[in-house]
Parts: sequence; structure tokens; C-alpha cells
Amino acid sequence: MISLISFLIVIGICVISHEGGHFLAARFRGVLVHEFSFGMGPELWHRKKGETQYSFRAFPIGGYVKLEGEDADDDSEPKEPGFDPSRSLANKKPWERMLIMGAGAFVNIALAWLLTAFYLAGHGAYDMSVPQLGNIMENTPAYTAGLKSGDIIKSIDGKPLERWVDIQKTLRSKDKTGDDFEIVISRDGREQKLSINIPFSEKANGRLLGVQPVYKKYPLIQALGASFSYSWSMSVTILKSLWLTVTGRIEADVTGPVGIAVMAGDAFTAGFWAFIGFLGIINLNLGLLNLLPFPALDGGRIVFVLIEMVTRRKVPEKVETIIHYGGFIVLIALIVLVTGKDIFRLFLSSL
Repeated sequence: MISLISFLIVIGICVISHEGGHFLAARFRGVLVHEFSFGMGPELWHRKKGETQYSFRAFPIGGYVKLEGEDADDDSEPKEPGFDPSRSLANKKPWERMLIMGAGAFVNIALAWLLTAFYLAGHGAYDMSVPQLGNIMENTPAYTAGLKSGDIIKSIDGKPLERWVDIQKTLRSKDKTGDDFEIVISRDGREQKLSINIPFSEKANGRLLGVQPVYKKYPLIQALGASFSYSWSMSVTILKSLWLTVTGRIEADVTGPVGIAVMAGDAFTAGFWAFIGFLGIINLNLGLLNLLPFPALDGGRIVFVLIEMVTRRKVPEKVETIIHYGGFIVLIALIVLVTGKDIFRLFLSSL
């Protein structure tokens, strides 16, 4: 039950934010919005306010905003007397259509950025931007050598360090012979040189110094900056992993609605801040994936607008609609396949 409730909260926030982006951008550019729907399938409830119908549908796995002129079929529908053709999406300038199509993904990415900033300001995180030591673990080379919290590692074996990850990269260098390392630290503004023996650990498959980064809460302005940096880094990682998966260099590990529900339940159980962090990651993934140049996704629709801008000719609307319908069928098939895989995983874990 917790997983289901958590899933509905996550999907509700993600979908309403995404479709809300399309909705607001469409209204901003004067496009008529026929319907704002949460969920797919049979309608459970609706209410019309002004020109737009707001509805809830049976399957809470998505949503949509129905815009005038979005599909080729709209041209055959009867229009109300006095209807202004300029309110059709099809009659808007290419840049306006791109703005409306990309607004949903933009809102998801912006929400991920704000949620991460909220997490950094309210809960805090390890500072990976500098090689400054936080906790020193007992019975480790760092503890034995007398390293202290607050020390900044300036260099290892003459190699200067800039970020926390540089510590591990340098210690795991294949060019290193022997277990003794010359480490220069800065303590209270003064530099000290230490010789530390860091043996290779078979269990960890590497050398362990025995230190952790500084854990801190960020002031609001710094949190916004750190969140942008984190979101950018995470976006690059997501896209790289996707590319490696598509090219067959790593095995695909995709999670569907059932898997997301389980993870949402775990995050909810772990506490408020864990759930906020999870919600930020899901929104970032959703925003990026929707910008991929695949039919039926926002990115696929943007590609057709770019083709129009280059060739100065629109792709026939019926051709574009058929391509998007084909992409939609592929996406639904992938969701069904991944969902079956998630259910099989849950079945195995329960044995």
C-alpha cells in the first residue's frame, strides 16, 4: 500500500508538472487547450472550466494536454462559430511550437533542480567539490597517519588534487608501484607532507585511505548553484549511460512503473528527505527522456519542427501523425515488457 501511495504521489507530481508546462506555454502563446488530463484510458471524472476540460482517467501512468491543431484529425472537426485559426498549434510559428513542445520537459528539469536545492539546503550532502576531509574512520591508514577532519589534501605523489574524486583516482593509478604514498595536506593554512602506507585491499578491489568528504548544509543561494552543478553532472551521466546501452556496450537495466513504485515506497519509508531526493531524480530522468528524438516523445515532435525550419516546408501532418502513433505503440510495448520484467523480479525476490 505504501508503494502504491508513494507511486501515485510521484507520478502525480511528475505528470502534472510536465503537462502543466505544456499547458502554460500553450496558453502563453494563445493556443486553445481542449483538455488537461491526468491518467490514460477511460475517463473517471471531468470538470470543464472556461475552454478547458480537466479530467482524471483510469490508469495513472501518464497524462496529456489536448491542444487545438496538434493532430491532423483536428482539421476535420467542426469549429465553433467565430473560431480564430491563429489559436491552432499548427498555425503557430516554428519557435512557438518548439517552446510549447519543450516546456513540459523543461518544467521537470527545473523542478528537479529546485528539489535538489531544497534537499541540499534542508538536509545537506557530502561536499564532493573539494578534497577536504570530513570523518576519519578508525583503524585505517588515514587514522594511523594522524589525518584530521578539516584537512585538505593538496597532492598525492606530486599529483595535485582539485575534487574529491581525484583522491580515489590517484590512489587507484595503475602506474603506482609499492604501498607508500607522499601526501601533502593543508591544515590551518599550513602545508604538511606525510608518508602514508595504503595497502591494496582485495575485498574493496582497491586502496582505502579511510576518509569521507565533509558533510554540510548549503545556504540557499549556494544550494541553487550546487544543485545546478549536480543536475548537470547527473544529466551527463544519464545520457552517457543511455548511449552506452543503445550501442550495446553495457547491459540495459530499465525500470518500469512497478519498479518505480517499489523504489518510491522504499524512499518514502526511508524518510522525507530520501523521498525528496528520489522525486528530484525521477523528474530529471523524465525531463531528459522526453527530449530524446524519438517519435511520440516531445523530442521527436521537436525534430519535425527543426526539419521544417531547415527545409522551410512542413512534413505532411498525416505522415507525422502516423510516425508518432508508431512510436507510441513501441513505447507502450516497452512499458509492458519492462513491467513484466519488474514483476518477475519481485516474484523471485519473494521466494
